[in-house]
Parts: sequence; structure tokens; C-alpha cells
Amino acid sequence: MAAAPALKHWRTTLERVEKFVSPLYFTDCNLRGRLFGASCPVAVLSSFLTPERLPYQEAVQRDFRPAQVGDSFGPTWWTCWFRVELTIPEAWVGQEVHLCWESDGEGLVWRDGEPVQGLTKEGEKTSYVLTDRLGERDPRSLTLYVEVACNGLLGAGKGSMIAAPDPEKMFQLSRAELAVFHRDVHMLLVDLELLLGIAKGLGKDNQRSFQALYTANQMVNVCDPAQPETFPVAQALASRFFGQHGGESQHTIHATGHCHIDTAWLWPFKETVRKCARSWVTALQLMERNPEFIFACSQAQQLEWVKSRYPGLYSRIQEFACRGQFVPVGGTWVEMDGNLPSGEAMVRQFLQGQNFFLQEFGKMCSEFWLPDTFGYSAQLPQIMHGCGIRRFLTQKLSWNLVNSFPHHTFFWEGLDGSRVLVHFPPGDSYGMQGSVEEVLKTVANNRDKGRANHSAFLFGFGDGGGGPTQTMLDRLKRLSNTDGLPRVQLSSPRQLFSALESDSEQLCTWVGELFLELHNGTYTTHAQIKKGNRECERILHDVELLSSLALARSAQFLYPAAQLQHLWRLLLLNQFHDVVTGSCIQMVAEEAMCHYEDIRSHGNTLLSAAAAALCAGEPGPEGLLIVNTLPWKRIEVMALPKPGGAHSLAPTDSASRPPPTKTDGSVTLDNGIIRVKLDPTGRLTSLVLVASGREAIAEGAVGNQFVLFDDVPLYWDAWDVMDYHLETRKPVLGQAGTLAVGTEGGLRGSAWFLLQISPNSRLSQEVVLDVGCPYVRFHTEVHWHEAHKFLKVEFPARVRSSQATYEIQFGHLQRPTHYNTSWDWARFEVWAHRWMDLSEHGFGLALLNDCKYGASVRGSILSLSLLRAPKAPDATADTGRHEFTYALMPHKAPSPAPATSWSAFSVSSPAVVLETVKQAESSPQRRSLVLRLYEAHGSHVDCWLHLSLPVQEAILCDLLERPDPAGHLTLRDNRLKLTFSPFQVLSLLLVLQPPPH
Repeated sequence: MAAAPALKHWRTTLERVEKFVSPLYFTDCNLRGRLFGASCPVAVLSSFLTPERLPYQEAVQRDFRPAQVGDSFGPTWWTCWFRVELTIPEAWVGQEVHLCWESDGEGLVWRDGEPVQGLTKEGEKTSYVLTDRLGERDPRSLTLYVEVACNGLLGAGKGSMIAAPDPEKMFQLSRAELAVFHRDVHMLLVDLELLLGIAKGLGKDNQRSFQALYTANQMVNVCDPAQPETFPVAQALASRFFGQHGGESQHTIHATGHCHIDTAWLWPFKETVRKCARSWVTALQLMERNPEFIFACSQAQQLEWVKSRYPGLYSRIQEFACRGQFVPVGGTWVEMDGNLPSGEAMVRQFLQGQNFFLQEFGKMCSEFWLPDTFGYSAQLPQIMHGCGIRRFLTQKLSWNLVNSFPHHTFFWEGLDGSRVLVHFPPGDSYGMQGSVEEVLKTVANNRDKGRANHSAFLFGFGDGGGGPTQTMLDRLKRLSNTDGLPRVQLSSPRQLFSALESDSEQLCTWVGELFLELHNGTYTTHAQIKKGNRECERILHDVELLSSLALARSAQFLYPAAQLQHLWRLLLLNQFHDVVTGSCIQMVAEEAMCHYEDIRSHGNTLLSAAAAALCAGEPGPEGLLIVNTLPWKRIEVMALPKPGGAHSLAPTDSASRPPPTKTDGSVTLDNGIIRVKLDPTGRLTSLVLVASGREAIAEGAVGNQFVLFDDVPLYWDAWDVMDYHLETRKPVLGQAGTLAVGTEGGLRGSAWFLLQISPNSRLSQEVVLDVGCPYVRFHTEVHWHEAHKFLKVEFPARVRSSQATYEIQFGHLQRPTHYNTSWDWARFEVWAHRWMDLSEHGFGLALLNDCKYGASVRGSILSLSLLRAPKAPDATADTGRHEFTYALMPHKAPSPAPATSWSAFSVSSPAVVLETVKQAESSPQRRSLVLRLYEAHGSHVDCWLHLSLPVQEAILCDLLERPDPAGHLTLRDNRLKLTFSPFQVLSLLLVLQPPPH
């Protein structure tokens, strides 16, 4: 006779089931304790340690010494190779056999000379399936190798994750044995955990919640862990529950396997290569066992690394890509920062990435994939459009500190009006694990309920790799269509976006930048990396321009396409969102600086070669070639080289200026365009636009005021600067009498001074005004030795405006100068590229820079962020000597550009900027150039592009340089007519005529 049902108590029933599946309590008699059966130690274990990351073929030839469980190995960044010799007992025939392996550090199993699976305690991969079912004739003995990196999934921080790495950290092997795995126990555990999740997640007010709890309780009643014959009855109870389906209106969750791997962060670039191998080979193993499993993978750079280091694994990746299970996404070389790279660099991310995906996988990506970055430029939609992409997935805006972003699925309209469909996974994570809690959060948290009935669910350990597990897949498959929960289907990103597009009529539109209200210290951290980025963007621009001109004018010149691709890829690699931002460990920062040095060195060699080709047969004064690589006329004082390493000043236009004057310790510089007055400590007391007599500095205030702030964020040290730092403002006061006249009169006037910032840090500055120059330059050298301090320079302007203007990629945008709303207040620190400006009708003041990105305008004070001093994850960040230049330019409304002397290209409108000149990617067959231009004022404009080069044909093309079939342009008198809308970017493909021999 069956026992009478008991009156159930919620808490005791819940805890009863929890204890039945617990890995900690009652494992001698609960179900969890039966997951593994018989076990035996490995037959022979041996190992060797190396500071190198050795290829497999070399490692297996090394001298392995006897090892045992409990051994320690290390230190950080070393590698321990284990040889594991196994003998499977005869008695295990017909059973599933695992190698159970638990060690600190990230492991990779090698079998028969190929990588087969990653092993990580943090990533819940602590066993490798030797066989699903041991056959009578299967070999009983085999040898595996386990390559263990002496670092965890998230590096080796000393004390906390983002602390600087502990160089002496040691690692330990805690388990190495063979065991029988009970798959039926595993599936029961999955069911019981899901039922517990439903009971907890739906709560006591929900009918389905009680059904889940009572089903789990009944399963415990009928299941005897010691008697496997009772398992099918319990399994049937679960199947009956999960087989009860929901209605047609249920939300659909599109679950996609994912494994976010930061290209460098708390570990060096070279370790990322191994992270990719460990994570992706495990994903392929899951694909073999689960044909419906789909895995999305971004970042062409990582795939290129695996192709060169693990060719066998790469061939299998291509095979599974053909099956549609391994899905390349993103279209970019790396998941770059969304703020700091130039417009052209962002284009090259897609150009290099999309071409790689097309070449290696037969098609380009249709989704831009950038889950984890620190903000998103308003020009990204246009750049995506130009690279064949209309869909965008990201997640990071869920980290907003002040305002919750109002959408998860929406259209994003960029600076020029381009629109893309955007989706943020509503579970606010790109590393889900398939729990009921995450599934319910995905629906409950969705801010577009009623407008969008589909959501992404990216599952798999991430940031440091790891990826999905079989348990995650088992959970999600079990939840495919169960009443009380959303539908769950294993999908590709293409399937998700197709579903969203089919029902997008009600979606809202967000216009302008997607500003992350966090991590705004990354605009300033690691100033040397920022400087290297800006310099190398400029060098590559100039190399391409001069090489293009040489190509057009010389039949003998060979355009350095392969060298430029290599240098561009180095720069793009450094623009990864934890490198150019400075939020990386010291080892990564040092590697990044080496990359910049390679670009500078090789770039300058290529510049010299192009210049030599241009000079051939055309001797200039003193054998010197002067080329203006900017798209407008420049009047500039240049330092020309003289024998013996000295320099002399020479103008690019004839003019002179009065000498500096010194009165009462103050210095006045005047070039007839602007007049600058510095007080005895080097602060700016007056800046007058001479023609109008208009004063630019606020009355009673001083500019060029250095200010120091305390800079202690809540947690993310290198990343964050908090609003409360503004309450700690301390002006750095100089000592009267330190201001001295430098260069006197003629072509250049200057003054210089010293400033003691603190007992440990000092600054020297030369203030320079050249003849004919509309701005005053501040050449600055800082010896910086601080901890958790922030240095800025301020310029109070005699200008009133509720908006300030900041340069971004291919244009500019306005941000408020007030704190009316929480959205305004959250932008207390913003980013800009080469300039920011505060203007009222007819007059403005612009602050220019050569390598800075952090900025703000509050009220009428323009502030440029100069240096930070975080201590994690790099304790040495920004310590040392820095050189940089900023400039101040008062101005009236813009006037038409002056005419120029001979120019390869000239544009009739000052609103249009010629940004890039390069050889076309497909040019080896035809001599072709690509020109990239953009409208910079925010206006509709028709203009003429005048060409001095022998052009045969002109065609509009997209950013990937694919010609527009209707884009042929008529060439009249060496001129092309171009039409721009506000902030539009246009690319032209110019086919050159053969040059004379």
C-alpha cells in the first residue's frame, strides 16, 4: 500500500531536495555521491617545468621526472607538462570512463599529438571523457599529456582578481585518477537542480513553482541512490513535468554557446593563444556530442593565432564552421575599444577582419559582436553599414553606474543617420551557465517587453576563456519548452537577429553615442599607450599617403602592402579594449609599447622609401622634401636638420613676429594673430584674438592651471574615476619667478617654467607661439611618481554655452556643460580625440592635444585629463617620464580654406576632410587608390575634389572597398563632384593611368 501524501512544508521540502543533490552534505548517501563509481589512480605520472610555452612536439621530448598528486609547481607564467600513463581496469567494460583531473592553473589534454580538451577547476571542466562506453576490444592502456599553464582563467592576481600578478604564486595538482562516470545520475542531478531553480525562481505565489517542488520531492521519494534500477521512475516524473508545454505567447530565448576571451588583460598575449586552443577544442568536443550545439566566436586575430600555432585544431574549426556549429561573428580583427581608436582605425578593424573571415570561412560576418567594451562611438553605425553589417550585439551598458539604459532591443541611429539593430542580452551577462534563475532574469529584466519577444542567452565561462560545458547544454535542452518558463532554443546569432527583425515594427530608436557611465578613467590610464596609439595612427596615415603618391608617379615604386598590413594588424591588436585603455597588467603594457616601437621603426623606414621615390629626379632645397600630409593648407615653423645634429627654424610661409616681452615677472607673446600673457608662475592670464580684440580667458580667472585630484575608485582601479574625485580638487601653485623667456622673436617666441606638483612629481613646460600660428602650444614634460592621484589642466573660458563640442571619429558631437539631469551628471568625465571646443555665436575657444583622450567641460571651464596613477592591475601604470603637447586656439566662425600650391588632391569645401589615401586592397591587379573623405561640419554640401594625379576611372565604394555598381563618377577637368550629408563618410576607388616609364 502506497504511503499517504504528507502535508508539505515549503522550506523543509526545498532543503530536503537541496541536500539530496549537495556536493557537501550527506554525500555518503545522497545522489551526488553516486556521480562517480569505481576509481583507480593513474598508472604512472611524470612532469617537467619550463618558463617557455613549448610546442607539443618539443615538449614531449623533454626529460619528465616522477610526479604525484599533491605536488606543487610554478611560478606564475611558467608551464608544467604532465605525462599521464593510464591502464583501465577490465571490470569497467561497458561503462563510461573519465580521467578526473583537478589542478590549479589552466590545463590542456593532448591525445595522439592533438589537443582534445581544456581542464579548469574555475571553468567546471575537471574530467576528460576517455570513452563513452568501454568496448571489449578497446585498448586498456594509453598515454596522455596535460599541459598546465601556471595561471588561472583570470590571471594570477595577488590577493584579488585585478591586483597585479603574484610572480611567486605556486600551483598544485590535487587529483589525477580514472573513474567510472554514471551518466544517468548526472541527468537526474540536472533535472533536480532545474526543478529547484523553478521552485525558487517562480516563488510561493506561483502554481507551477509548487508543481516543480512536489515533483522534485516525489523524485527523492522514489530514487534510491544505491539502486540504479530506481532511476528511470524518477526520470519519468521529471520528463512528465518538463513535457508540459507553455502557450504560443511565451518569450523565446536563443541560447548560443560563447567563450569571451580577452585578447590580453590579466595575462599576456601569448597566453591568450593557449586560452583559445583550450577553450575552442573543448567546444568542438561538445559539438561532436551535441549536433544541435552552436558556438559563436569573434576576433580574427585569435583565429589567426590558432591557425599558425595549432593547424590541426584549426582544420577542425573550419570543418565545424561548414556544418554551421562553429559560427564566426563580429567582423573585426579584435574586439576593439569603442571610443579611442580613430575612425580610420575602426574601418581597418572591419577591413582586416571581414577579409580574414571571407578568406578562411567563405563569408563575411553579418553581426558586429562587441560584448565587453567601455562605450560606443556615435559613428559606429555608419562604419558598420559601410562594412556590410546591420546588426550589433553588446552587453556592457548594463554596467551603467547611474542610469539604467532603457532598452535591450532597439535601433541605434548614428551621427550621420545610419541605423543598425542592436540587442543587449537582457540577462546582463555574456557568460551564462544555463540556470533557471538566469532564464527567468532574461525575461523579467527585458526592458522591451511587448515590443520584442526574443532574447539572446550567451552561455559559457568567459573573459578568460573556458566556454560552455556539457552540464550547461543539458540544462538548456531540458528547458526547451516547459510551462512557466520561456522557450529555450539553441540558436545562432543569425537566427536571433532574423527573429528580432521579423517583429521590429514597435522597436524604439536611440540617437547618438552609447555612453558607458563607468570606466571613464580608461580615457587617461597608461598615457604612454595612448601616445603610442595616436603616433602610430599618424605614421601609418602618412606612410600610406606618401606611398600612394609614389605609386602614382613612379612605375618602379612597389607599394608596401604586406608590410603595411603587418603594421596595421599590430596597431589593431593594441586597440583591443583592455590594451589601448590601459586596463591591463604590466607585462601586456610592455608588449604593447614594443608593438608601437615596431610600427614607428618600420613605418619611418617605409616613409623614407616613399619620400625617396617621390624625390627621384626632383631635387629640392638642400635635398629636402617637405610634404603636407594634412588635407588643408598649413603655415608652420619647422625645425630643419643641420650638419652635426643641430636644427634651424624655417617657415613654410614668409613672416616674422615681435619678440616676447617680460614685465614684472610676466611674459607676453604676440604674433599678430593672438596675444598670450603668462603670469610669473606660467599661468595664462590673457588670450586675445588680436583682429577683434576679443579676450578668451574668463574675467578674474587663469588658464593653464594644473589641478590635482584624489583618485580612489570603488573597485576598478585602472578603469574608473568616480564623480566624488571632483570634490578633492587642489590647484597646483607654482613659485613666482620661475617663468623665463625661451626662444626670442623672429619665427618663434617662447617662455618656460618649472612646477613642483608634489614632493615626488615635477613638471616643466615651454609655452610656444610661432609666426602665423593661430594657437599657442604647451610642450610639457612631467616626471610622475604618484599613487591614486589625477592630474588635469584647466582653462576657464570667457564663453557661455550649454553644449561643448568634442571631436570623435570622422566628425564631432555635442555634450552638455551642465548637470541638469542624471544623464548629464554621469558625463562628468568624457572622451574626445584631437580637440574639444566651447563656442558661442561668433566666437569660441578650442583645446587641442597630441595624445590625450580624457576631457570635460563644466560650465565654462575646459579641462584636459593628463595623468592618472592607479595601482591595479598594473602597479607601475604611468610612473615615470611623460612628454605631451596641448594647444589653445581662440577662433571666430570658420572661414573658407585658402588656396594651396601644388596638391595631389584638394577639396573645394572646408566642410569636407580628406582623411585617408591608400592603395586599394585589390590593387596588385590594377593600380588603384582608395580615398576616404568625410563631412565634418554637420551639413549637406556639394563639393569638388580636384585630382592632380593621372586618374583613369573613379568609383564610389564601401568601407570594405567593394565598388558600388551605380557609383561611377564623371571626371571633368580632373575634378569629381561629390555630395555629402551631415557627417557622411565617402570612399572613392581611383584607378590610375599607367605612369610614364
